[in-house]
Amino acid sequence: MHLDERKSKEIEHSDRRRSIVRAYEYHTDASPDQLDEKYVEGGSNYERHFSNMKFYSITRSSVSCRDALLFDRVKGAVALDYCCGNGEVAVEMAKRGARKVMGIDISQVAIENAKELAESQGVGKICEFRVMDAEHTEFADNTFDIIHEYGALHHLELKSAFSELPRILKRSGKLVCTEALRHNPLIHWYRRRTPHLRTAWEIEHILGVEHLDVLRAHFDRVEVKFFHLLALAAVPFRKTFLFRPLRGFLDFVDDIVLRHPWIGKYAWMMVITSNEPRKRVGPS
Repeated sequence: MHLDERKSKEIEHSDRRRSIVRAYEYHTDASPDQLDEKYVEGGSNYERHFSNMKFYSITRSSVSCRDALLFDRVKGAVALDYCCGNGEVAVEMAKRGARKVMGIDISQVAIENAKELAESQGVGKICEFRVMDAEHTEFADNTFDIIHEYGALHHLELKSAFSELPRILKRSGKLVCTEALRHNPLIHWYRRRTPHLRTAWEIEHILGVEHLDVLRAHFDRVEVKFFHLLALAAVPFRKTFLFRPLRGFLDFVDDIVLRHPWIGKYAWMMVITSNEPRKRVGPS
């Protein structure tokens, strides 16, 4: 696999993170009901490279939305976890009845973690994990019934990714993506203030709502829902008894406020569903 400097830096960054946390990283500094540290090496490396995990304590609503979209027809499906990381979602798709689950990632460390996780969860025979360049996969056209992607597009060259995903997805298939947004100036200020948490490419390529129009050039149906604006105020309370009711109330308010696209763009995350991929005809 030929790798340019950008991809080499992404591998270095990912390998370091996957060596520190081997699974379920978003649960490592969260609310009491989510806390799970058995996959964490701990120590100063964790404190430095995962100091943003506290914010993921509020993502219950976006994860629930993602899961509802992803698992509604996963039973019997051939599924792909695109840029799978440590493989948690691939494993869950297998548990939910997928016939076959592929997971790909550019990091060898991530792939080894994913294989170990699948075996430990009893779905090692259903899941297959491979090191692969997500911008130029090795899959045949129309391979997958459903594709999951979480927080990976801003690591990629979008023109390549947006061409590859509809190619390998069946015409009747579904692509479910969860991505961060770049429009909120306070959130983006935090990203720039914490460069050790991400690569330089990542900081500069967080998605905007304008990229939805690019996605619509490749799919006939694209739907989006925005999440997590006011709910960020609950983060400091994540390990107290106030957290659950506060998060629930702020999620309720966000659900109303973020329905308006001109406000929604200032949210932290969006969940995107893309159906009916447009198939390329002739040479690219």
